[in-house]
Amino acid sequence: MLPQKRGRIPSRIAMNCCWKVLAIFLLLLPSALSLQPAQSRVLLVSFDGFRWDYIYKVSTPNFHYAMENGVHVKQVTNVFITKTYPNHYTMVTGLYAESHGIVANEMYDPILNETFSLNKMDTHNSRFWEEASPIWVTNQREGHKTGAAMWPGTDVKIHGFFPTHYMPYNESVSFEDRVARLIDWFTSEEPINFGLLYWEQPDEMGHILGPENPLMGPIISDIDQKLGYLMSELKKAKLWGVINVIITSDHGMSQLSSERLIELDQYVNRELYKVIEHSPAVAILPNEGKLDEVYETLANAHPNMTVYKKEQIPDRLHYKHNRKIQPILAVADKGWEIVYNKSDGFQFGNHGYDNILPEMHPIFLAVGPAFRKNATKEVMNATDIYPLLCHLLGINALPNNGSFNAVKDILAEEVPVVFGADTYATIVGVFLGSFLVIVFIAVFVKHFIFTQLNTMQVQHTEAAQPLLQD
Repeated sequence: MLPQKRGRIPSRIAMNCCWKVLAIFLLLLPSALSLQPAQSRVLLVSFDGFRWDYIYKVSTPNFHYAMENGVHVKQVTNVFITKTYPNHYTMVTGLYAESHGIVANEMYDPILNETFSLNKMDTHNSRFWEEASPIWVTNQREGHKTGAAMWPGTDVKIHGFFPTHYMPYNESVSFEDRVARLIDWFTSEEPINFGLLYWEQPDEMGHILGPENPLMGPIISDIDQKLGYLMSELKKAKLWGVINVIITSDHGMSQLSSERLIELDQYVNRELYKVIEHSPAVAILPNEGKLDEVYETLANAHPNMTVYKKEQIPDRLHYKHNRKIQPILAVADKGWEIVYNKSDGFQFGNHGYDNILPEMHPIFLAVGPAFRKNATKEVMNATDIYPLLCHLLGINALPNNGSFNAVKDILAEEVPVVFGADTYATIVGVFLGSFLVIVFIAVFVKHFIFTQLNTMQVQHTEAAQPLLQD
């Protein structure tokens, strides 16, 4: 009887296992090597006071380049009141002003007995901001990093958070320096996924000149050049086409005239009240016991001024359910200004009017891998920007007054693969890992082949020898 051929069955089992492992690996390899998009990154840009139609008043090639390569929304309805701080906070919370609590540029809180003033740059009291949580707080709570260049509210500690990187507000810091900082943050070893960029113009010159003044032409052209500079720097940093860029504003601007002034001193004694927020939506705090007297005196004082008690403010404005909204609100018609008297300073442009007025509407462009190209959309609300941002960043939106469904049609049906630095690192890692696995399998196969050959050789030798005789 031949001796048992030891080692052959174990080697066959090992070889079968080896080939099964190799087969599974080869089946999984295509999906392992498929290129996955880099983490979505977003840059939100605001040019303060950039009215929706400024791009048609003078040549704006960079704005039109963005339109041709992205999405242009023709009408964006912002929130009342149409001023800087309420609308910038709406964009990053998705809430109406009465809900997020930044109801004006100038506020008084009767419970705290404290004031908030953009004019005096007294805006850093966290308690005015904490009726809502801005998107950078959510973004960071979910493990990401944010960078902010002068965006209103980003230099305030809100719910215990500053942005990961931020620039304390300083109007003298140039646009170019703000862009440089953001690009540094986007390209650092621990990059941000969300950036916010704010620029004061053309709002400041819009107030001084008025939006219809021909001298606004060079101001608008300068903003267009700044947008071009931003795009150029993003391209140099290999970020253009990789990150999603939203270009928008907080409000528009209306032309005023020194002949369209409503003088409060002609109707009511200023000793009876205080003005908290100024024209054209004037927040009036009557002295104790003087509410009805002040209201009745002003209610029909001028045909171009509408006066409300707080509870009478129309629901469509979403502007009465907050303690910082004062007991009386006087709103001027478009192009009119409410002043104490003609000795007050006068501006040729202003905003803050009813948000249904086209002159109050901002611009909105979006360009990047997530967006359609050369596309237009008729209307959206400023409150919709927040759920859109949350979707792009892949973070959970908090309850808000916006609607992602209202803006999802501006997104590309399929987001193309983009090659960021982290994508290349992933590709290199996958290929190196795959190579090492293949080398390991090859060595493993070679080892067992040699083992099997040696075993077969030994067995052949044993079989060739004669049987021993008893």
